[in-house]
Amino acid sequence: MGWIVAIIVGGVAGWLASMVMARDGSMGIFWNIVVGIIGAIIGNAVIAPLIGIGGSIQTFNLGGFIIAIIGAIVLLAIVNLVQRGRVR
Repeated sequence: MGWIVAIIVGGVAGWLASMVMARDGSMGIFWNIVVGIIGAIIGNAVIAPLIGIGGSIQTFNLGGFIIAIIGAIVLLAIVNLVQRGRVR
């Protein structure tokens, strides 16, 4: 059951991050899910220890969701930097 929640929460987090980074038109639902899940991994590994909140996206909680969105935004910023040479 946890992987279903991770896919749903990852998809929403990836979609919100793509809206913030103005990449929504170039990403489909699959890439939103991938970006959200990888963003959650990045967020929980790097950002969560720094600010003291976090959590798994397999069990929905607001802290984990916010960390997933922040991690997905960081991931998309890195992708923008590599693809275009600048961050939007």
